[in-house]
Amino acid sequence: MVCLGNICRSPLAEGILQHKADAAGLDWQVDSAGTNGFHIGEAPHHLSQKVSRLNGIDISAQRARRFTAADFQQYDKIYALAGDVLDNIRRVAGKAYDPSKAGLLMNELNPGRNEDVPDPYYGPETGYHEVYKMIDEAADRIIAKYK
Repeated sequence: MVCLGNICRSPLAEGILQHKADAAGLDWQVDSAGTNGFHIGEAPHHLSQKVSRLNGIDISAQRARRFTAADFQQYDKIYALAGDVLDNIRRVAGKAYDPSKAGLLMNELNPGRNEDVPDPYYGPETGYHEVYKMIDEAADRIIAKYK
């Protein structure tokens, strides 16, 4: 799960998908990263933590890290939470980029629409709830698809 700073959207996505995978008895390792290095080592945004906690998921132990080309060797699937993030993934990965492994998260829910999960960073708490709902629905589809 990849966004820009790895403190708002992608930590939610990591927490939600890992929670659902565990509940489904799947032995998955879900991780998240950001394409910029502005927040390396930081905990998720306090509103991401609050919204996930309200939904029974604790993401407080996560720490932001930067996406690297090596992630294509480490992970089977890489989901970008927005189109600009997917562009950054391509740029960072260079020759390691594998289009069969990378795509937009929301295309799992609405194939071919290339929808972004909006970045709630500068907005009110309601934006974090909306983002949670979008990711939650996409995660349900991923579990059903790969279970």
